[in-house]
Amino acid sequence: MNLDGLTMAINAAWTMVAASLVFFMQAGFAMVEAGFTRSKNAGNIVLKNLMDFVVASLGFWAVGFGLMFGADAGGLIGLGGLGAPESSFAHLGLGIPFLVFLWFQTTFAGTTATIVSGAMAERTKFSAYLLFSTAITLLVYPVAGHWIWGGGWLARLGFLDFAGSTVVHSVGAWASLAGLLLLGPRIGRFDRQGQPRKITGHNLVLAALGVFILWFGWFGFNPGSTLAATDLNIGRIAVTTNLGAAAGALAAVLSAYIRTRTWEVEAALNGALAGLVGITAGTAFVSPASAVLIGTVAGLLLAPGTALLERFRIDDAVGAIPVHGFAGLWGTLAVGLFHETEGLLMGGGAQLLGVQALGSVAVFAFSFTACLIIFAVIRATVGLRVSREDELTGLDAKHGVQAYPEFQPMPAHPALGDD
Repeated sequence: MNLDGLTMAINAAWTMVAASLVFFMQAGFAMVEAGFTRSKNAGNIVLKNLMDFVVASLGFWAVGFGLMFGADAGGLIGLGGLGAPESSFAHLGLGIPFLVFLWFQTTFAGTTATIVSGAMAERTKFSAYLLFSTAITLLVYPVAGHWIWGGGWLARLGFLDFAGSTVVHSVGAWASLAGLLLLGPRIGRFDRQGQPRKITGHNLVLAALGVFILWFGWFGFNPGSTLAATDLNIGRIAVTTNLGAAAGALAAVLSAYIRTRTWEVEAALNGALAGLVGITAGTAFVSPASAVLIGTVAGLLLAPGTALLERFRIDDAVGAIPVHGFAGLWGTLAVGLFHETEGLLMGGGAQLLGVQALGSVAVFAFSFTACLIIFAVIRATVGLRVSREDELTGLDAKHGVQAYPEFQPMPAHPALGDD
């Protein structure tokens, strides 16, 4: 094997490992969602987080990858053919085998779909969610991704989103917002005067495990986006990723303590995730000190972001929109402020910040509008929300399971009587 072949093999192995870490984030999302919600819906949540990756894998391979990375057509979509034929993607000039790149990108598509699951938990029809997961990975995510990562119009303007604060996280959050507006809040989430009432999740330990898994997986998400173990920037990316998460968690928990005089577990957990989302766009372009500032602001956005949603009676079950939407928007804009050579605060002028703002608005407008239409069609056909009875009983009953059967009343056994 010559040097070029050895380099490709090393880079391919690195990207495979990174993609597998991102895949493992599906488990993290499932644990966070299940832990932050009630036990009567845990089985439903596990199935959703499994099946959204199932349909994302198939849909992204069949259609989405071609729309995202195919030859550019007018800056809006890619034309790559059905079933991702390798011959249609020679223009990418990959330094790793094509199928390794396809696998890596598939895990990102699955992450986008999973964000929606948490926001709309505990009252969404399973069939409706599965249809939407298919639609977002077939169309919405690939089109927005093409604009930025596939050589589309935003890429040509110089928009920077290294690992997906906008492409993955904001798209998932704005899709969630569209769905929640049509879905409505959970029963009991707001009182008759419209004041919010907290619905407590059933297992903070499970949620914490999910956050640790996601934090771990993010080292595939961000450093893995180099697609090259030979990229000497990997160290910077790993450090800025970690510092963003740490700063987000600390800022969120301190902010909560100042407000409530309580060291809030949920604030720390979601703060770490917000910091991770915030640093993802600029992780390769900013200094460690800037990463701390970016993560801090991301963590501080959680409380006002949640309050803003509650003001409009929007019930986000796990805080997905503040974490992935507001922190993702901030992280994308922060690239224009803290980029080491082009950032406004680093002496690089305002041009990059303007491009980042334009791209953020464009992706919001497209993804929110497209997803609002998709959800409206689903609601008008198969229906979007379960019945009041099913919601009160718990969605696990719709799957014929109880995630925690030992906590449920047991029917009398005919051979044993009622004892």
